[in-house]
Amino acid sequence: MRVRKELIGFIAVFQSVLFLTHYFLYETWTFSPAGSETPGAFWIKLVLGFLSVSFVAASLLAFRYTNAALRAFYRAAAVWMGLVSFLFLAAVSSWIIFGVARLAGLNMSFHRTVELLFGAATVAGFYGVFNASWTRITRTTVRLANLPAAWRGRRAALISDVHLGHVRNGSFLRRLVAKILREGPDAIFVAGDLYDGTAIDARRAAEPLNQLVAPQGVYFVAGNHEQFGDDSKYLNAIAAAGVRVLSNEKVEVDGLQIIGVPYRNATQKLASVLHDVGLDRDRASILLTHAPDHPEIAEAAGVSLQLSGHTHLGQFLPWSWMARRIYRQFVYGLSRIGEMQVFTSSGAGTWGPPLRLGSNPEIVMLRFE
Repeated sequence: MRVRKELIGFIAVFQSVLFLTHYFLYETWTFSPAGSETPGAFWIKLVLGFLSVSFVAASLLAFRYTNAALRAFYRAAAVWMGLVSFLFLAAVSSWIIFGVARLAGLNMSFHRTVELLFGAATVAGFYGVFNASWTRITRTTVRLANLPAAWRGRRAALISDVHLGHVRNGSFLRRLVAKILREGPDAIFVAGDLYDGTAIDARRAAEPLNQLVAPQGVYFVAGNHEQFGDDSKYLNAIAAAGVRVLSNEKVEVDGLQIIGVPYRNATQKLASVLHDVGLDRDRASILLTHAPDHPEIAEAAGVSLQLSGHTHLGQFLPWSWMARRIYRQFVYGLSRIGEMQVFTSSGAGTWGPPLRLGSNPEIVMLRFE
């Protein structure tokens, strides 16, 4: 009951913010310093009113149902949510420019400025949609102390945050699997959020994973989106596709320790889990866990390398600023804390708006030395 009340409260606050944002866009577009009426103001208000509730409505439906019409509605609403972020920044910029011009005594056309900035925001948004569908290969070399000789020169693929659901589906995963296999990795790590958490045939969506094979194994840990509720349907589907699901356990492959800790256990319980699995701090180890929330705990336990995702590098402005403030140097790429290294991937898919600007969807290829 408490969780339900918190969820209702969050939805109410989020929807209120969306109402205010759309109202601000309406006022910006229809404002006239001369006080003249904007043609079609009523219809603009009506359309923006509908759009302001579209994403919340589509999201609530998406968690319970799946069909072609709903998927199309959800995708359109999600793209609009991304465009709103850019349009909001354009609207704020318009008012700033207008205010500065007034103070400087310059005569400018406010509406023309709004048109130009809204146009640029729209172009940026649609480029973000295109960019989000263009998966890159990111290559990096990781040097680990006490790395077993058998692992020197080996390569591993890391993917995270595929977010299979109403936007990304099995065909997207098939393309991703094909790209990974062309790289011929020795091991493959999937760092959570393979699923979006919306209504989906989990087993059917995971079928392309049947083709995902590597000599030293394919490993998965659950992310927060698998663990919104009961994660068994997702984990069973992944295991049925031949992927090793790691849940608070350690496996050893040619002398390398590989530990998997799912999202729920990677905060307060992380230290005890790493202790209970019998981690040998004098030998090289890889911790696969979804979020780079508490790398200091893994470092203190003697982990050599942590592999994570979750941050998406914010996907696009202004959320990328927030992601950098929250995760600091661990927001993306290879970083270090004490004796441990952390690699955080920006992810292969998207959550919410299927846009990326300032971040790229990726498959990470790690070479061990």
